[in-house]
Amino acid sequence: MKGLYCKLGETAAEAKFVIQETNVPSALGSNQVKVQVKACALSPLDIKLHEDLKFQRDLVPVGREIVGIVHQVGPKVTFFQPDDEVVGILPLDTAMSGLCDAVVINEHHLVQKPEKLSWVEAAGAIRDGLRAYTALHTLARIASGHTLLVLDGASPFGVLAIQLAHYHGVKVLASALSSEDQKFLEQLRPSVARVIGVWDAKVDLVDSCLEETGGLGVDIVIDSGVRLHEEEPEARRLLPYKHDIITLLGVGGHWVTTEQNLQLDPPDSRSLFLKAASLSFLNEEVWGASSARQGRYLHIMKDIVEKLSTGTLRPQLEDPVPLFDATVSMEMVQKKQVRKRLVIQL
Repeated sequence: MKGLYCKLGETAAEAKFVIQETNVPSALGSNQVKVQVKACALSPLDIKLHEDLKFQRDLVPVGREIVGIVHQVGPKVTFFQPDDEVVGILPLDTAMSGLCDAVVINEHHLVQKPEKLSWVEAAGAIRDGLRAYTALHTLARIASGHTLLVLDGASPFGVLAIQLAHYHGVKVLASALSSEDQKFLEQLRPSVARVIGVWDAKVDLVDSCLEETGGLGVDIVIDSGVRLHEEEPEARRLLPYKHDIITLLGVGGHWVTTEQNLQLDPPDSRSLFLKAASLSFLNEEVWGASSARQGRYLHIMKDIVEKLSTGTLRPQLEDPVPLFDATVSMEMVQKKQVRKRLVIQL
């Protein structure tokens, strides 16, 4: 059986993606489930996180967002039985790639897939849905009447965050990184209150947000990265300055950041203090860090698949690719040439 793995180099840029033969355990643990994989999503691999957590492996499994059919269950499994359709996320310390024909996973990392939900939508949206819930509910505590700014709103994560916010009666602003993204966001339904085309040098993010809110600022900001210095690589040119985000944040506002290396200078901290604003770091992997959060984690995933099946959440996904294109697709995802790829098991 073959799976996709990342062969680590001396630096993140030297990482290579390879197809490797792998074995599936023949005997299942008490709460383990063997799943025949039907589809798997490819998202960027956080190599630095693996290093920080001391996962010493030459080959890191790739493709953790899976959907499939239960083939076999362990003796103490209570949630599932053979032939159940399930969706879930392989844990961060898994030794198996989600692109294998079959994977073994603890039942507490899976939920039932609704019959109306397609394989591709389930695999493609489960992780971004989890990120959206973590950002909006767990960290920002959204409520009806809030104003939300989603930076890079046309990303798979941004689209689900926008739709989830609309469901809760939140006014949504979104930034677009290209003219194509802007056109896409302007056609979204329910509609975004304002699309801010930061790709256009004439458009100012701060002025646009303050104008839309009558000078009060937004209640919640979710970024997709932050520029820390004036001189940044071209790939980060469209990211906002940290000072800009603090400026457009309203009193009592909340900034949810995906920037792992964010550094705040004393004047930035002072500005946040004066606004009684708060800052949170978005890391959806934290749900697997404590068994005390297991029940809430499963509840979130169940709610995500239910909203997907009813059309409340509608992911924007590209056509899936076959397994033999997985290596090239993953390289493109890791280099951010594409945002996400889906692999269908034939």
